[in-house]
Amino acid sequence: MNQYIQTKQADFIKAIDFFKKDISSIRTGRANPAMLDGIFVDAYGTKTALVGLASINVPEARSMIVTPWDKTITKDIEKAITTANLGINPVNEGDKIRLVVPQLTEENRKELVKKLSEKMEIARIALRQIRDEIKNIIEAAFKDKAMSEDDKFRFIKELDEEITKQNDVLKSIKDKKEEEIMTI
Repeated sequence: MNQYIQTKQADFIKAIDFFKKDISSIRTGRANPAMLDGIFVDAYGTKTALVGLASINVPEARSMIVTPWDKTITKDIEKAITTANLGINPVNEGDKIRLVVPQLTEENRKELVKKLSEKMEIARIALRQIRDEIKNIIEAAFKDKAMSEDDKFRFIKELDEEITKQNDVLKSIKDKKEEEIMTI
């Protein structure tokens, strides 16, 4: 691997990690606390992440229990979950909120796969931007006569191979998540 790719290796890792985190919120037929990661609750006069206000447990495959540490904000948490539009209706049990993840219909599954594909395309765009940055650095080094034309083409070929490898990693992650979504 050439030094130009090595300098941006951390960016590739960040892009793939962001994709993994981004798709973890897409629901499958099973309850997953990551579904609640993007929810912010209006509590104490400020927006606070739900995970900072309550514990989230998964007692069975299709339900979650959100237990607020301060019982006075239970209604606020319920409202935040409802407005997050996750397709899950919260049931307020006084001191905790029960979330039952409904079985996905075929239509829902197809819609989630479509959403997954959109998120993958965003990740691929991020990889292309990193590729363009590296290519510009290689082109600039060639213009400054820091490398020969053969080296330039070899580095660009290695860059394209690396991008292909990274796109394959994204595709395998997407395929695994798609399988989880489509499994009944």
